Amino acid sequence: MVSDPITGLEMELTDMWQKGRARSRDDARAIHPKLDPALYPVLVILSRSDAVRMADLISILNIEKSTLTRQIDAAARLGLVERIPDPDDARAKLVALTPEARAKLTTYRTQQLERWRARLAQWDTDDITTLTTLLRRLGQAKD
Repeated sequence: MVSDPITGLEMELTDMWQKGRARSRDDARAIHPKLDPALYPVLVILSRSDAVRMADLISILNIEKSTLTRQIDAAARLGLVERIPDPDDARAKLVALTPEARAKLTTYRTQQLERWRARLAQWDTDDITTLTTLLRRLGQAKD
């Protein structure tokens, strides 16, 4: 056991991120066998809206425009996303999940939530709420 709480936290987060990367591969393959795991978070973000501006995705994901364009192109080739005209800006495009991708992602995410419910079934609801609050606070902390 580590005596320094910051070192302990860093070790736990590193382990969680490593497991998360492995899980992302599984998540991506559940949606499409050729889906790059880096695209799975993009699809999750898109699932929260009808369509999203590329600029908003760049801001949310904190990635370069060229990287996002390549990712969206790859997802479009797999039939998972489509670009649609932005009704508020004729020069811009919105990105949306295809209906098939939305259905598949919704089903898979529902299964994921059920696995989380089972994993945390013995936890006190207040502990889950506290963990959620602390993770949000950590994520919003400035470097």
